[in-house]
Amino acid sequence: MQCFSTFRVYNSRMEQTTDLFIARLQQRDHSACQQLLSDYGPAVFRLVRRVVERQEDAEEVYQDVFVKALQAISDYDPQRSSLATWLSRIAYHEALNFVRGKRPSIVYMDDRAADISDTADDEPTDGQAIEHLEQALAQLPTHEQALISMFYYDGMSLADIAFVTGSITSTVGSQLSRIRKKLYRIIKTMHT
Repeated sequence: MQCFSTFRVYNSRMEQTTDLFIARLQQRDHSACQQLLSDYGPAVFRLVRRVVERQEDAEEVYQDVFVKALQAISDYDPQRSSLATWLSRIAYHEALNFVRGKRPSIVYMDDRAADISDTADDEPTDGQAIEHLEQALAQLPTHEQALISMFYYDGMSLADIAFVTGSITSTVGSQLSRIRKKLYRIIKTMHT
């Protein structure tokens, strides 16, 4: 019983700390804004960068994410999601909106295959395997790249990804399964 009461006290303190932090953000407290950027900025930028191809564009979207988050901070509900998940949702939608507003570059499979030199049928090294995976990831549509990034790079749960994308958990699981199969097929075609 002691353990549970300690957990409740700790959890209550965490909620109070989060509530105070949100209140400081709502008041546009400079140090709270700086803390928001330092605590959540790297993860937000990674997500944006996975969706937005050019570095300069990703930086622009990254800034837009935090401007939008600060404008909507009064709408944040800690009962629905963590602050990190809420920010990821904003980042995901901002990045997709940016990409949809731009014409994506078209990559033809024949062009990709011509870039890869004919090598022996030996198993690839770890470095080559990573390079092949990155090439395959680049061929995915941006929303599929974002799902892979959130699940594998950011370690988000299916429930958190569902919240971010406005989907349901089982759908996210199915999408990730299809994307993994798609990546497998892309990598196989790169070597045939």
